[in-house]
Amino acid sequence: MKERTYVMLKPDALQRNLIGEIVSRIERKGYKIADCRMMQLSEEILREHYAHIADKPFFPETLEYMTSGPVLAMIVEGENAIQGVRKLMGATKFEDTLAGTIRGDYAQDTTHNLIHGSDSPENAEAEIRRFFG
Repeated sequence: MKERTYVMLKPDALQRNLIGEIVSRIERKGYKIADCRMMQLSEEILREHYAHIADKPFFPETLEYMTSGPVLAMIVEGENAIQGVRKLMGATKFEDTLAGTIRGDYAQDTTHNLIHGSDSPENAEAEIRRFFG
C-alpha cells in the first residue's frame, strides 16, 4: 500500500554530514522524497511534537539537542513507507540498535539517534501537517 510518512533528520545527522548517506539509504530502498525543507525548530513546535515525553526527566536534554541546529524535514512516499522507513532507521534505544540500520551504523547514543520517522498513518498525517502546513 502506497503511503506518505514524515521523516526528520535530527541536528546530529546534519552536524555530522550524514544527510547524503541517510537520504540515499531511503531512496535506494525505493522510497521517494516528495518534499523536504531545512528548518530550525522552536521550543513551541518541539513541545507539541514531543508532548508524549514532555513529563520525562530526559525531556530538557531532548529540547536542548533538538534546538542545537537545523533539521531536515521530509515527506517520504512509497509502498509501506511508514514501517519500511522505521525498519531502515532501527531501534530508538541505542542498546537495541542493529548493525545495518541507520541508527545501528551511526547513532552515538539514545538521544543522539539521527532520525525520526512517524510510527502510524495517523501520526504521519499529523506530523506532515505540523511541519509542512
